[in-house]
Amino acid sequence: MPVSALSVLSPDALDDYIDLRSVPKHRYFGQNDMIDRLRKAVPFDYIFISGLDVDHYRFGQGFSIDTDLPPAFIEAYMGDKIPQIDPFVLAAKSSTKVVVESEVYANCEVPQRLLYLQRTFGVFNRTIVPIFRDEVVYGAVGYTRQTPFDKDEINFLELVSEAVHTAFTKPLMERYAAEQMRLSKGEMACLSQASLGLTSEGIGKATGYQLETVNSYIKSATKKLGAANRTQAIAEAIRRRLIA
Repeated sequence: MPVSALSVLSPDALDDYIDLRSVPKHRYFGQNDMIDRLRKAVPFDYIFISGLDVDHYRFGQGFSIDTDLPPAFIEAYMGDKIPQIDPFVLAAKSSTKVVVESEVYANCEVPQRLLYLQRTFGVFNRTIVPIFRDEVVYGAVGYTRQTPFDKDEINFLELVSEAVHTAFTKPLMERYAAEQMRLSKGEMACLSQASLGLTSEGIGKATGYQLETVNSYIKSATKKLGAANRTQAIAEAIRRRLIA
């Protein structure tokens, strides 16, 4: 699949896309001020930000990647279906700790096609910081460099990676997550009011809904979010940036 020259951080970048499925899955953002500043703290060659906290878009599934990796590398890597056999990616999908490529490669056989692409495009020493909710790894920020990262550099990257991931995924989540989670406007409105501490009666007054409608919306939203109760549903909605 071709890599799109799309930066989701650019104003109005998503205006032409009606839903998350229509947004190009692999996006090349080129030069970026935030990434350039990060490079001054820890130099690296390339970065990739992968995964969204919604079904079918989690890290390792290849459906949401923002990167400055060479587009030709991404196209070949994805076209050859290497993520399915890449031992580094497979290890990262099940890890809640930083994964270092050299450590993974030391304990397994690496596909020759992968090694060829890495040599050809200069993609070395991949290091991935997983982004997770509870114990579910849904995203990752990866870095590559000709020389390995040292322990202090990895510790720093681990500290900042979640903020980097959030910065790149926030535009997508804010625009499309509600639709992806299939929360209705009524469910969103009731959860938003509930997050302010209002009771069902208070939510009804604020929204104009009947008490039974409010309770129904809260109950259905709680189920969709996989939460056990109203409090957990509010926390989950806030964490997923469905409500402020």
